[in-house]
Order: sequence, then C-alpha cells, then structure tokens
Amino acid sequence: MARILVSDSISETALNLLKSSTVEYSYEPDIGPADLLKNIGNYEGLVVRSRTKVTKDVIERATKLKVIGRAGVGLDNIDVLAAKEKGVQVVNTPDALTNAVAEFTLALMLDLSRSIPRADSSLKQGKWIKNSLMGQELKGKIYGTIGIGRIGARVSELAHAFGMKIMANDVIPIPKTLVESLNIKVASADEIFEQADFVDLHVPLTKETTYLVNYEKMSRMKPIAYLINTSRGKVVNENDLVRALNEGKISGAALDVFETEPLTQSALQSNEKIILTPHIAGQTEEAQNEAGRVVVEQVLRSLS
Repeated sequence: MARILVSDSISETALNLLKSSTVEYSYEPDIGPADLLKNIGNYEGLVVRSRTKVTKDVIERATKLKVIGRAGVGLDNIDVLAAKEKGVQVVNTPDALTNAVAEFTLALMLDLSRSIPRADSSLKQGKWIKNSLMGQELKGKIYGTIGIGRIGARVSELAHAFGMKIMANDVIPIPKTLVESLNIKVASADEIFEQADFVDLHVPLTKETTYLVNYEKMSRMKPIAYLINTSRGKVVNENDLVRALNEGKISGAALDVFETEPLTQSALQSNEKIILTPHIAGQTEEAQNEAGRVVVEQVLRSLS
C-alpha cells in the first residue's frame, strides 16, 4: 500500500479525500527539515505547500518517492530538476489560488490609496487624524502588471472594473482577446515602471526575476506611485525598497512575500509607508479547499 506524507497544513476537504482513499498517510504539518530527511524514505508521495523545502538532499533520501504535490502555484521550494533526474513527478495547482490572490492584490491597492491600515491603527490609539488621511481613487489611475498570467489577468479584470487603465508586460505573448477586452496597453517593463501609478508583480522566482525590482527601477517610478508584491519575496530587493521609500522615490509599497520568511527584525517593519502581510494572499477557505482537493487528487492519481 502506498504511503503519503503531508508535511504542510492542508484543508479538511483534502484530508477527507486521503481518509477515504486506499493509501496510508501521515499528517505532519510542522515537521522540521531534519525529521523530513530522516523519514522521507518511507513514502511514495509527498504533499507540501510553501513552508516545506524539498531540496536535492530530501529527494536523494526519498528512495520510494514517485510524486510531489504542491498545493499552490510556485515551485521554487522544490528542486524540480533533482526530482526530474530521479523520475519523481511534480504536480501543482495553478488555478486554485488565482481569484484569492487577485482579490487580495486589489485590497492592497485600496489600502495603499486610502491609508486604511494607518486610519485603523491611529484611531485605536485614540488619535483622530482625519485631515492627514486624504486619499486617492483608483478610477482613472494606471495599473501596471509585470506578468499577466492567470493572476495578473484576473487582477487586470478587477482593476478594469474599477475604471483603471491597464498596462501589462510578459515574457510570453499576451492573448489578443485579453488585450482587446480590457483595452490593455502592452508595454515594456521599463515603461510600466515609468508610467504606472501601481506597479504590481506576478512573476515566478527565477534567475532572471531575482531582484527584478531594485533601486534603479524604483527610481524610475513616479513619486506618487505604489509597488505591490504578492509573487515571491526575492523579486524585490528589500534594502533598495526601504531606501527608495525613505528618499521619496515612490509613495508606498505593500508586500505579502519576503526574501526570508517568516519576516523578523527587518527595516521593513518600522517603515510607515509599507503595508506588510504574512504571505496570506492565497489564504482563503475557498482557495485552500480547492488547492488541497486538486493536489490530493493528482497525487492519488499518480500513485494509482
């Protein structure tokens, strides 16, 4: 009988699928790297989210492993090349989190433009700072996305519904139907940095996208512009971001992902111009139920 290790938290829906299947499974959402290395050799299947790092060492120790399932989109926490070399299949759930992340991105845009977090925290401190909280409307502003795959396209739809103008850049051709339906201006990345009021990042972490956003890029942005990142932390150079904000190169930023997670003792945490959230863009009941269900179905199918 095949055995599956679930090394990150997944939804009750996904666990019920495993319970009703013919496989054995171990649910260890807090397992550490040492125990993972020690025990991975006992399993044919592995289910993870973003916390577990499936390194080359892990894959080499996984003598029985046939499939790795990632409940989510990005695969940068999995050594895909090492898995391929060993004949281990890697599956993920690229569609499950799309709407959750898109809605969250729009929420960050609203938070930035209307200073909602600052309004909330100041009032809870007994301060009435109404006169210093003049905001801006999204309508008429330019939304620029670097990467317009599933998530970038959905955010663009929502932004368009708010009356925003859309600019987009991608390394692959953008579908003509999408361009026409949203009246998208296809642009270079530099043009987006220079012209957009909101620069939004929806790219995977690769050698080319590591520190894609640095001080030089932010220096090209409008002083009234905002930067949003819900993709991968190392796409943005955090030290450069703090410098750009302190020098007034941009007006503000919202980050849901970070170079090192969990975020601790960072200069980001003391900067009032930055909204910080703990990697929760895809963390809705609907999205996690779907991601868990789909990834478990794929892993079970592979093992069958």
